[in-house]
Amino acid sequence: MEQNKDKKIVDIKAYLDQDEQKDQLRLLTAGSVDDGKSTLIGRLLFDSKKIYEDQLVALERDSKRVGNAGDHIDYALLLDGLKAEREQGITIDVAYRYFSTNKRKFIIADTPGHEQYTRNMITGGSTANLAIILVDARLGVITQTRRHTFLVSLLGIKHVVLAVNKMDLVDFAEERFNAIVAEYKQFVEPLGIPDVNCIPLSALEGDNVVERSARTPWYKGQALLDFLETVHIGNDHNFADFRYPVQYVLRPNLNFRGFSGKVASGVVRKGDTVMALPSRKTSKVKSIVTYDGELDYAFPPQSVTLTLEDEIDVSRGEMLVHPDNLPMEDRNFVAMLVWMDEEPMDMGKSFFIKQTTNLSRARVEEVAYKVDVNTMEHLSVANGRLAPEKLPLQLNQIARVRITTAKELFFDPYARNKACGSFILIDPITNNTSAVGMIIDRVAIDANNLTEEVPAVSLSKLGIGEEHREAIEKVAKELDRQGLAVKIVK
Repeated sequence: MEQNKDKKIVDIKAYLDQDEQKDQLRLLTAGSVDDGKSTLIGRLLFDSKKIYEDQLVALERDSKRVGNAGDHIDYALLLDGLKAEREQGITIDVAYRYFSTNKRKFIIADTPGHEQYTRNMITGGSTANLAIILVDARLGVITQTRRHTFLVSLLGIKHVVLAVNKMDLVDFAEERFNAIVAEYKQFVEPLGIPDVNCIPLSALEGDNVVERSARTPWYKGQALLDFLETVHIGNDHNFADFRYPVQYVLRPNLNFRGFSGKVASGVVRKGDTVMALPSRKTSKVKSIVTYDGELDYAFPPQSVTLTLEDEIDVSRGEMLVHPDNLPMEDRNFVAMLVWMDEEPMDMGKSFFIKQTTNLSRARVEEVAYKVDVNTMEHLSVANGRLAPEKLPLQLNQIARVRITTAKELFFDPYARNKACGSFILIDPITNNTSAVGMIIDRVAIDANNLTEEVPAVSLSKLGIGEEHREAIEKVAKELDRQGLAVKIVK
């Protein structure tokens, strides 16, 4: 009896250890209104037995009271919990659902389909590995399909599933499915999304959602859940360029000083030579410390504490890198910007910019063009498609802009390194997130009228003696901490 009890304890521990080792897939659903995004996720949860009994009872009750699926259970009600969502039968806010199978853990973001909620979709997709774009089999590829696919490509999501839903309403016709797939692949080709898969399904009736359907014998691919369990996302991280933005200097006692943060990209090993930016001082990694003990190496997205062999001055906002692989260091760069604020952009306003752990002041110097998200056209003053007074961005608009910061940032292009190529602009008065951005590249010096140099203050020209230098350098350091870099010269 005692042996059986011990065996059960061991089995439970082995199960929990195995569960902890499973990798995690973050995905979002996108598509037009009534394409069945919420229904699809609800069906995934239902068919994979991830709904508790009390939830099922409530779902059956609510389906009769406020459901939109006729005699069927309205699986969308598992996600559309807001009163306005249930009244209108649409998704407004981003709803997150967590579930796991024997092979993988999942975090699903159910994002709204309406154009007015573009910022909600950007929020839900900012951390996603994969996007499911739903299409109504009766309507095919429509404007919203193109818009959502463009936003997915803008966010750098590398895996896309085109889910051709409501196949039951077109009698599971292979010709209809093939026509939609051909049109979509022609549109998606120039966007550079590397992995696109197409699946015919019926979310309401469960065809090809969890198990292959007998009603689509012509479809030779996987069911949706099988694909989600097996899609390879291990290579999505950048393991080549080591970037370690310092979040916190850990000093619990006199004998320990470490730099805590999250490995944004690349791999770091004990004994590696690292360089601190912006000081460019170098040292070797003495140890890689975690709560569970020391590691020999660390990689994204691990959070660790690095200790160095030498006492060098490193603080929050600075970055540790390998000396032979440096990020771009600049105050000027070009980026794609998505405006998130109800208040229109003020071109004269100075924003806070937060990029990795770095905080600085920034201005939007130029709007090169806006993107019409429905047609992919570029609208600019130069090509006559945009009036000068329409140049400042409004809510949900996307544009290519040039930004200048008060101090140098350390970044990579977003296409190469999402963690170090993304940023947010914060309104200094309301503290709202005004915009999110994806860096394209640095600006060539001759492409703007601003100097690349940090502003300099000459003590001798101002008639300030050297005896005041120490106090002025303290002021300059405090200004730098607040995002205004100033160089003190004699």
